[in-house]
Amino acid sequence: GCTAAGPDASGQTGAVEVYAAASLQRAFDEIAAAFEDENPGLTVTAVYDGSSTLATQIGEGAPADVFASADEENMAKVADRAPDPRVFAANTLVIAVPAGNPGGVRTLADLSGVTTVLCAAEVPCGAAAAALLAQAEVAVTPASLEQNVTAVLTKVAAGEADAGLVYATDVVGRDDVEAIVPDGAADVVNRYPVAALADARNPEGAAAFVAFVLSPSGQRILADAGFRSP
Repeated sequence: GCTAAGPDASGQTGAVEVYAAASLQRAFDEIAAAFEDENPGLTVTAVYDGSSTLATQIGEGAPADVFASADEENMAKVADRAPDPRVFAANTLVIAVPAGNPGGVRTLADLSGVTTVLCAAEVPCGAAAAALLAQAEVAVTPASLEQNVTAVLTKVAAGEADAGLVYATDVVGRDDVEAIVPDGAADVVNRYPVAALADARNPEGAAAFVAFVLSPSGQRILADAGFRSP
């Protein structure tokens, strides 16, 4: 029978395993759906976690085709497997508080006097939080240190903490948390790189996914989710 020439005319088929920073989950779920619409032969499976956790797993041989990190440092940890990373988005931090702001948080300085949760230092959101607090000369003893930004936001939304430092994109469209943009936030910017891995099981699919992330369609989805241009 005849096959109509469409977006999958190249004949690409199979699964594309994408390892992506937790802060990318909402945007990348949408990107994956749009990518699959354009490439009916390909299916995206995504794993979301802290970039440091994912970099460790990739370094240990996890079967990833694509890695999208929330910072360049963790991408550099797998440089031997990710030879050509491309920065595709940027993000900054906000103070997240539960709806109604019961702790009365207004500034970074207030975080030292309320129950605050932060990302662990090895996670990009934790490194950025440390830089932001140091810049403001604020010392915070966190109630907990989380392995990804989603865990911080979950505790704040549940009212288990009065505040947490998360990415601006994490609070977009949510009504269970409020965001405060702290002074100096624009000076601490996370740059997000993406790479097709050298030993990808589906190299053509991996390259196509990276190209889609960098394309106008992918960039529009990221912008709608609150990410900045790189």
